[in-house]
Amino acid sequence: MVKESKNEEKLCLFFASDYHFEMISLPYINENLKKDNNVIIMTENDLNGSVDKLLSRVNLNKEEKDKITKIDWKNNDVNKFKEIKSANGNGKETIIFVKGKENYINSVNANIKNWVNNGEVKVVDCYDINEVYKDVSSIAKNYSKVLSTSGVEKLL
Repeated sequence: MVKESKNEEKLCLFFASDYHFEMISLPYINENLKKDNNVIIMTENDLNGSVDKLLSRVNLNKEEKDKITKIDWKNNDVNKFKEIKSANGNGKETIIFVKGKENYINSVNANIKNWVNNGEVKVVDCYDINEVYKDVSSIAKNYSKVLSTSGVEKLL
């Protein structure tokens, strides 16, 4: 198993619906795409329809929307792990969003450790607040930062 890189940064995000997840993550995704970073979305469910609908209503230029649309928003973990392996080897920073139920997040994170080599990797674990609402504070203790509508905030 690959040792954790000291450059690895883990963030969390809590969402109430697919649209809520997308509204929180979209500015962060767009910011990272502008920096030419790799952005990979690991998700339990297909988000193509909701992302397309959201992008039709947000104030971004065509180039930004095109870059966001090129991200694979589907649930196809095998291809995503291949994408992670490829992205991790290209020298760019890689941001991986892991969105779903708590068991899915834990499973994907365990597998990411097997696919990631040394390099800058940020994992954003995205929890469904409807599932974990009683455990939010205990989950948040495992992270130093949270991604919210106001951006990345340090947790105390």
